[in-house]
Amino acid sequence: MQVIRQRYPDIRIEGENYLPHPIYRHIASFLSIFKLVLMGFIIVGKDPFAFFGMQAPSIWQWGQENKVYACMMVFFLSNMIENQCMSTGAFEITLNDVPVWSKLESGHLPSMQQLVQILDNEMKLNVHMEQMPHHRS
Repeated sequence: MQVIRQRYPDIRIEGENYLPHPIYRHIASFLSIFKLVLMGFIIVGKDPFAFFGMQAPSIWQWGQENKVYACMMVFFLSNMIENQCMSTGAFEITLNDVPVWSKLESGHLPSMQQLVQILDNEMKLNVHMEQMPHHRS
């Protein structure tokens, strides 16, 4: 951003999130709630498996003996999956509402040299288009 601002002080730079597919957003939301409920069960010591008439697995027993570690593990594993669901890997660049780079299409981020070259070309094209005589019909 600093290089671009120095080279093009009039360019407005904004960042925003590219929303993932709705199913991934719903999975992440569900995991967020499930994580809190599960951590609540661990802390309170309530066996949710008994509610379904099932025997608690050995990992549940371990979690009851090691509540802090179990909660931390649930928290970090859940956050990792939630972040994976919410991450699109998108890096899209538009200039005057015209797309000039898409990581989703190209598969990689532009190098600084590529980015400056893209902006140079787009700026020259815009200046050229503005200088063309306008014909009235």
